[in-house]
Amino acid sequence: MRDTAEPGPAAFAGPLRAAGPTASWTAVRRAVGTHGSVLVHARLADWAPPDPEAPELARLLGRDHARCRELTHRGIKSRFVASRLLLKHVAGAVAGLPPEAVELGYRPGGRPYLRGLAPLDISLSHTEDLLLVGLTRRGWIGVDAEARDRPMLGLGTDVQVCTPHELRMLAAMAEERRNGALVRLWTLKEAYSKAIGQGMRFRFTGFGFGPEDRNVSVLRPDGTEGRGEEWMFHTCVVDRAYTVSVALFEAGTGGPRGA
Repeated sequence: MRDTAEPGPAAFAGPLRAAGPTASWTAVRRAVGTHGSVLVHARLADWAPPDPEAPELARLLGRDHARCRELTHRGIKSRFVASRLLLKHVAGAVAGLPPEAVELGYRPGGRPYLRGLAPLDISLSHTEDLLLVGLTRRGWIGVDAEARDRPMLGLGTDVQVCTPHELRMLAAMAEERRNGALVRLWTLKEAYSKAIGQGMRFRFTGFGFGPEDRNVSVLRPDGTEGRGEEWMFHTCVVDRAYTVSVALFEAGTGGPRGA
């Protein structure tokens, strides 16, 4: 397990790289013990089994084995298996359980949670060959990842997901920075919506974020302050190829959460 990105604020540790199921999980346990939260990323090739339909995977996947068998595309099936294996190993390492003893449940909308392991909260994201898991014992967590060079400008994405304040902010940037800034905003919004349990059901034009050189907080569409200090956000780059964002809500400070 090794750190492959700059560390975030005190609330976060990582992202730490998980090289495979046999890797040491000491760093993950230490991170949660120190910070209360951790981000773990991995490469699909390190976690995808040679045969995603192998009978021995049934014990590891548990109830997800039935969901896996329903998938017909081999690539999608491999990604599904790999992401669940990574998630179970991370949660098991923190909870002191073997991965096969970690049982996943799904809330309406598909958000995974850990059965019987409250107050641990988890979030999962994947793009291309990157897998990303966020785990916290402090409250709620949401994570998202996208390729840094994913084309978004000129496709109408900015109008669909950005507030008026964010659109003005993008327009004021140098042209070569705009697409990367839009990718950052997208991942922050995805992470925040996952943390509150809404996912893509949440209207992204109804909330926004400021520029990179300020303390990140949720803003109203006009750019004024929205949510309070109970929320923490962080964006970093993993493997020089992926923009990764995390949203963390500290429980006990109030605020609604969707199912």
